[in-house]
Amino acid sequence: MLVESARIARGNIKPLAEFNAAGFDALLLPGGFGAAKNLSTLAFDGPECRVNEDLSNAVTAMVEAGKPVGALCIAPAVLARILKGAKVTIGSDAGTIGAIESMGGLHQQTTHAEVVIDEQMKLVTSPCYMLDASISQIAEGADNTVRELLKLV
Repeated sequence: MLVESARIARGNIKPLAEFNAAGFDALLLPGGFGAAKNLSTLAFDGPECRVNEDLSNAVTAMVEAGKPVGALCIAPAVLARILKGAKVTIGSDAGTIGAIESMGGLHQQTTHAEVVIDEQMKLVTSPCYMLDASISQIAEGADNTVRELLKLV
């Protein structure tokens, strides 16, 4: 994963195990198959999934430090696995909503560009590609998530 991340980012990538919440103002999880297949087993195991320990530690450290965490697309479901009682959104997919709720998460149904904010845990989530959407709608949802995330810093 580090090799692919470095290729995409064209930069110096560090292992997630080295993450220190003190060095960051916020954390943003982009979602997609990376979140569902590489950083968790959500794509294969549904609500019985396991989450990469380093990711779980990073998210937990941020929440414990009172720092905001954002998640897009399927990544909010991963947050629900890590943080019991997390209020998140993935849009309107009934199967994924069921998985979130069975993992102890609270789901709020949304549509394009909408975000859900869990003010207690400082989580900001948006469904992005979990909905049948255009690239401009995806961009608007991601932009709105980042804007709300920055307000919590």
